[in-house]
Amino acid sequence: MPNGYNGKILHVDLTKGALTVEEPDEVFYRKYLGGSAMGMHYILREMPKGADPLGPENVLTLFTGVTTGAAISGQSRINANAKSPISGGIGDSQGGGFFPAEMKFAGIDGIVVKGKSAKPVYLWIKDGAFELRDAAHLMGKKTGEVDEILKKELGDDKIEILQHGPAAEKGVLFSSLVSMSNRNNGRTGMGLVMASKNLKAVVVRGKKKPALANSKALADLNKTGPKILPDNPDMPGLAEEGTATVVMFQNTIGSLPTRNYNEGQFEHCEDISGARMKETVLKDRDTCYACVVRCKRVVEIKEGAYRVDPKYGGAEYETLSTFGSYCGINDLAAINLANQMCNEYGVDTIAAGATIAFAMECFEKGVITKDQTGGLGMKFGNADAMLKALEMLLKGEGDFGKTLGMGSERAAKKWGNGADECLITVKGAEAPAHMPQAKRSLGLIYAVNPFGADHQSSEHDPYYEEGVADLNLNRLKLLGLGTPQPGYSLTEEKVRFAYLTEVFYSMLDSLELCQFVFGPAWTLYGPAETVEMINAVTGWGMTVDELMEVGARRLNLFRVFNAREGFGRKDDKLPKKFFKQLQGTGPTAGFALTHEEIDSAIDAYYKMAGWTADGVPTAETLKKHGVEWAAEYLS
Repeated sequence: MPNGYNGKILHVDLTKGALTVEEPDEVFYRKYLGGSAMGMHYILREMPKGADPLGPENVLTLFTGVTTGAAISGQSRINANAKSPISGGIGDSQGGGFFPAEMKFAGIDGIVVKGKSAKPVYLWIKDGAFELRDAAHLMGKKTGEVDEILKKELGDDKIEILQHGPAAEKGVLFSSLVSMSNRNNGRTGMGLVMASKNLKAVVVRGKKKPALANSKALADLNKTGPKILPDNPDMPGLAEEGTATVVMFQNTIGSLPTRNYNEGQFEHCEDISGARMKETVLKDRDTCYACVVRCKRVVEIKEGAYRVDPKYGGAEYETLSTFGSYCGINDLAAINLANQMCNEYGVDTIAAGATIAFAMECFEKGVITKDQTGGLGMKFGNADAMLKALEMLLKGEGDFGKTLGMGSERAAKKWGNGADECLITVKGAEAPAHMPQAKRSLGLIYAVNPFGADHQSSEHDPYYEEGVADLNLNRLKLLGLGTPQPGYSLTEEKVRFAYLTEVFYSMLDSLELCQFVFGPAWTLYGPAETVEMINAVTGWGMTVDELMEVGARRLNLFRVFNAREGFGRKDDKLPKKFFKQLQGTGPTAGFALTHEEIDSAIDAYYKMAGWTADGVPTAETLKKHGVEWAAEYLS
């Protein structure tokens, strides 16, 4: 009996209606750990080159990690991978909650989905048994409604459900996968991929807890979490205010995107801060399986024009920014209603809010008029217009709603007239709420990241800039980083910081650990505790270096996939807006990236990674990282 995992991967052929179980050996699990590294093993081998992202040949993988379901904070995560309908390259997305742990308890470590069902179905997995069931009665229903229907239908309130929402059925490009009606696998269109396969949901229930190699060591480590939480300067705020706690810090350093990334400070930042949420609309703090941090927001608003149901959670930092400062809106109730609407219909809040902010700038500049917006006055600060535009987007209403549902990059191509000057996209994905003008190495990661601009693929600059706390620096030294750099810089050492922390984060997205609990710098547990936890669960005796190898494998497999699909250095580019001086006030006013610094950083990054000048892994690099088999997909 393996420790930590089940040793079973479910293969689902929806075209044939066939379900089979694979039982890989221990070497396979230790090599990939789970998550997207393991998913890429199947995607590269089983998806043909040039597959349509919305066709039956696309392969969708859902993987937990070898430590998922262990009784410790931060382990209940699941990764979704497939060819992204947004970029045409690899799609990658993580989500938390209780679904991942429950899937492990149900006896399955991962799911590989191929083909397309002739009719809507859902996959039901319970205690190692599985079947496809009719889902026609679930189509068109909001996520909360589907949860209620299935819990009644299956006679169990403790089932966990991962589903696509009605927005995916309308073809919204950035549709997400949703569990608990408020936890999302977002960003890369995985909800639309699942919908294209006529797979409405995956439903799990189980009682099989994974065996542990050293339960005492895990329990001891778990007990230290609540004790050390108050001593970490970042963690108490995360626990009390959720990710919204960083609104004020981001504003202070000039990295709070305002009015579609034209400014780095929002004059009404306090109105959308974590502290303001806590004192006004916050009802409760929610959590993921076995986690002591409890960072998830639960908002309830019973009165006023914008009412919010606590079932759908509450706005996180990214959502507060994209529907708030991006749009010049400081109404917490309106922002939380937007969050609820996205969770009801199953769409990524970053892409949705940023696309609406993009439309607002286009409207303000006269790029589009009311003829394109269906009569809406899309002005910055107009909360009613933001919510109406979002409703049209989610329901695919009118030409404006359908256009917004394509995302800002495709909308810009449709509208023309200089709309591309307003874009903040990389590989089709709208940039999250961390500005590369303030966090320069993050600009590099936005450019080279295989699935577009992402804020959770590396550590952020302030943790490797002069004045960084001893706790953070001591942890980074375990990765070979010990020389903090000047603020707002992009030196070669900063590039090394970006690359090495990206590799570590890549490992976390294979092991499926929460980046708010385990990480290289600021989190509850650092690299040493990460190793300690893995070994307590598996008994493998892994090291930090071995974990870094897993992270490097994942990154290289991503790049191989993208290279096979025609991606190269030409796609590792940032939008025009990032090279224009920021407006407004604050420390980053007048700041802009330069093409010279980004090009130089990309050169250095490729060299560190062992890739060609076009950003493609060499056969030697693939062999070095133990995935030499992937070289055949580069021919």
